[in-house]
Amino acid sequence: EKGTEYPTLSERRNIVVIADEAHRSQYDFIDGFARHMRDALPNASFIGFTGTPLERGDKNTVAVFGNYIDIYDIEQAVEDGATVRIYYENRLVKLDLKEEEKALIDPQFDFVTEGQEMESQEKLKSKWARMEAIVGSQTRIKRVAKDLVDHFEERLDAMDGKGMIVCMSRRICIDLYNEIIKLRPEWHNDEDMQGFLKVVMTGSATDPVDWQPHIRNKPRRRQLGDTFRDPNSPIKLVIVRDMWLTGFDVPSLHTMYIDKPMQGHGLMQTIARVNRVYKDKEGGLIVDYLGIATELKKALSQYTDGGGRGEIAFDQGKAVAIMMEKYEIVTGLFYGFNFHGFQKADTGAKLKLMRDGSDFVLGQEDGKKRCFKYVNELSKAFSLAVPHPQAMSIRDDLAFFKAVKNYIAKVTGDPQEHVEDVDLAIQQILSTALVSDEVLDLFQLAGLKKPDISILSDEFLMEVKDLEHKNTAAELLKRLLNDEIRSISRKNVIEARSFTDMLEKTINRYHNRNIEAVAVIEELIELAKKMREAQNRGEDLGLTEYELAFYDALGVNDSAVQVLGDDVLREIAMELVKAIKSNITIDWTLRESVQAKMRVAVKRILKKYDYPPDKQKLAVKTVLEQANRVCEEWASA
Repeated sequence: EKGTEYPTLSERRNIVVIADEAHRSQYDFIDGFARHMRDALPNASFIGFTGTPLERGDKNTVAVFGNYIDIYDIEQAVEDGATVRIYYENRLVKLDLKEEEKALIDPQFDFVTEGQEMESQEKLKSKWARMEAIVGSQTRIKRVAKDLVDHFEERLDAMDGKGMIVCMSRRICIDLYNEIIKLRPEWHNDEDMQGFLKVVMTGSATDPVDWQPHIRNKPRRRQLGDTFRDPNSPIKLVIVRDMWLTGFDVPSLHTMYIDKPMQGHGLMQTIARVNRVYKDKEGGLIVDYLGIATELKKALSQYTDGGGRGEIAFDQGKAVAIMMEKYEIVTGLFYGFNFHGFQKADTGAKLKLMRDGSDFVLGQEDGKKRCFKYVNELSKAFSLAVPHPQAMSIRDDLAFFKAVKNYIAKVTGDPQEHVEDVDLAIQQILSTALVSDEVLDLFQLAGLKKPDISILSDEFLMEVKDLEHKNTAAELLKRLLNDEIRSISRKNVIEARSFTDMLEKTINRYHNRNIEAVAVIEELIELAKKMREAQNRGEDLGLTEYELAFYDALGVNDSAVQVLGDDVLREIAMELVKAIKSNITIDWTLRESVQAKMRVAVKRILKKYDYPPDKQKLAVKTVLEQANRVCEEWASA
């Protein structure tokens, strides 16, 4: 009972008590759980964890747990990639008080007490109600709704993800919901798991009738939470009062709108909702509608006093400055190239600008690499700065830069540039960069007719050679030949390896500027012709494509070819195909016994034909590597 001393349970010194959330808002050090633990275990060692710095006057926590053992601060967490930075944007919506209303505001209106419901504190109830009435006036809520809808839609244009609105009361939550739905009726849905916008709150049957659709029991709220966490769910925006502000992680949450007086631990916990790492999310944004900047500064002061490094929330102006710095670098990459008017151009003109811009970039030293790097950096910086006016002023230029980057990625087949993996920050903006009802494939993008038979045909190769943009043509040929080599490698390891070496040597000379684009196109066309001629080698030797693959595996050793000759190697290849087909299974690479049996069979055949003993080890390895490429097709046949 209150006022009584908890009995001693043990006086042993080898007891360790580990406490989470070890600060005075969670423990009553005078007459509560922390005090009772100290009385029950007077000689125990106490270790406390807290995500919030101890307040200056909090001597009780230090008395129980001692000084800090270790501090893992914001700066370290960001450096480690454990969290992302938080940015702050001031969008205060004025209260526009009448003279008689101003008198209702207590100049000492500092009543937010940690860990308690406002309505339950009788001494504060009157003040809170008066403030709630002013903050929640119909005129102000309409202003907030209009600004918030425009702001969040611009945020979603730049970065797919989720948003959360924190309001002062349940009444304001519902009134704001209604005003937003007037502006965007399509955001409403009666079903819990559907719709764009939801209110999350508790309530009872005694609450007003128009509140009831928003009141859910615990299982329904839990299911709604799971749906909101899903980045692919239709629910993008939620309105809350106190729920989901602590211990509720949504990595894709990137924007938090605060329209409620907050301070201290509660404020720290709330803004931390947007600092979770998610794909290419560069940072979270706190949008302040009521004026929490002073409390943020107090929290930072308390944080740094506790030994922490790094700012709790950066002003969005810093993000804008970084964005403009990156913008200057990217525009430098396109210096001398006129890309203005891209957004207003028709599809044909856009395609021409993309081709011209890509060729302009590819003609520079490390142009592709620099373009990918700097445009990605600009895209990420833009996602943090939007919807700042300076960010919106460069949006069309960024759409062009991204269109060129994606064009280069498409033409060159860069494996890092899959749409679902590249910066989510700009996908929606890109969708307006190339508005067309038709589906444009690689060949249309490059300005080529799609080949009817093969990319290795003379007609198609000549068309590539005659392309206006030589740098683009070279990169396109490289990609197409790489694709062809990948196709060859599924059946013939050695032949694919040989063509890969030839291709890499040519491309390296081109990238090192030892040969110009026109010359590299000539060399790549010659390589394409060799690849086409290689398709007929099997017929000339009287071998199937699989027998030819093992013939090449045996011929990897020049001395074996000289000693045995082509006729013997052909016989060995045909016998190997029969032996391997009879022993192979889909999972043979996972079963040691089958592998051993296969090795024995291969060695026996090589020995039978007097394959050079000193070269057998390499031959066995190469033959088994070749077998691995074709085993799935053979095993399922």
